[in-house]
Amino acid sequence: MKDIRKVVIPVAGWGTRSLPATKNIPKEMLPIYNKPVIQYVVEEAQRANIQDVIFVTNRDKSVIEDHFDYNLQLESVLQRAGKLDKLEEVRRVAEMVNVMSVRQKKQLGLGHAVMCARDLIRDDPFAIMVGDDLMFGGVPGIGQLIEVAMAEKLPVVGVMEVPWEKVSKYGIIDGEEVAPGVFRVKDMVEKPAREDAPSRLAIVGRYVLTPDIFDYLDKVKPGKGGEIQLTDAMQSLAHDKGMMAVRMSGMRFDAGDWAEFLTANIYFALQDEDLRYELLGMLKNFVQFN
Repeated sequence: MKDIRKVVIPVAGWGTRSLPATKNIPKEMLPIYNKPVIQYVVEEAQRANIQDVIFVTNRDKSVIEDHFDYNLQLESVLQRAGKLDKLEEVRRVAEMVNVMSVRQKKQLGLGHAVMCARDLIRDDPFAIMVGDDLMFGGVPGIGQLIEVAMAEKLPVVGVMEVPWEKVSKYGIIDGEEVAPGVFRVKDMVEKPAREDAPSRLAIVGRYVLTPDIFDYLDKVKPGKGGEIQLTDAMQSLAHDKGMMAVRMSGMRFDAGDWAEFLTANIYFALQDEDLRYELLGMLKNFVQFN
C-alpha cells in the first residue's frame, strides 16, 4: 500500500445539532479553548504526516479554507505592534498543510461527500476524518489506523467501545480480535437496536480506505432522504476484500454534542498553566453556588 498522504474532511453539513450558534458560523469554526474545532482535526492529520487536506464543503463555508490561508492585513498589524509570537502562530496555521476543496452541492450523506473528492483522490489510498470528532492522545488517532493499514495492506476503520444504550446512534462492527485492540471485520451494522448489535465497538469518524471504495459507493442505493451511506459501501468492501478495525486509544470529544463540546473547552483550558488555577477557582465557586 502507498503511503497515506491525503485526507478527506467533510465539512458541508448544516450543524443543526449546534444551533443557534451555527446559524451563520460553521460548527467547525466554533472555538474550543483558543482554536477552532477544525484546526484540531487538521493538526491530528499533520502529526500523522498527512500533507494534503481535501475539504468537502459548501458555498457558505469558505471561512474554513480561509482559516488555513495567510491573512496579510492581520499579519501586518501584528508586525507593527511587535506581537511576533502571535504573528508566528497565525503564519504557522497557514503553512500546516496543502488545502484543497470540492463542493458538495447537496448534503446527501457521508458516502456522497466522499464521492465528491474522487477526482482529487484518484488511485491513492486515503484517510477520512469527520470534522466534529476530536481525538487526542500520544499517538494521533488517524495515525493509529495508518499503522495497521500499512501493515495489513487493508482498509481500516477506527472504533471505540460505547455503552449498550448508545449503540443505536452508531455504526457497529462485528469483528474478531487478532491482536490487542485490532480486529478483523466480519460485518458492520448501521445504528442497530440494542438487541441486534453484535458488539459495543462503534465507528467513530476515522477511516483509512483504498480507492476501490468508490466502486462500491457507485453501487450503494440511496436510503432515507436520498443519502448514500459510507457504511453500506464499507460493508460490501469488507465482505469482498477484507477490512480491519482499530480500537483507538486516547480521548474523544464529539464537538456536535454540547456537553462534550463544553467539556473539551474545559479540558484544554486546564492545560494552560496561566489559566488553570484561575479557572479551577471559578468552577469551584460556581459549583458551590449551585
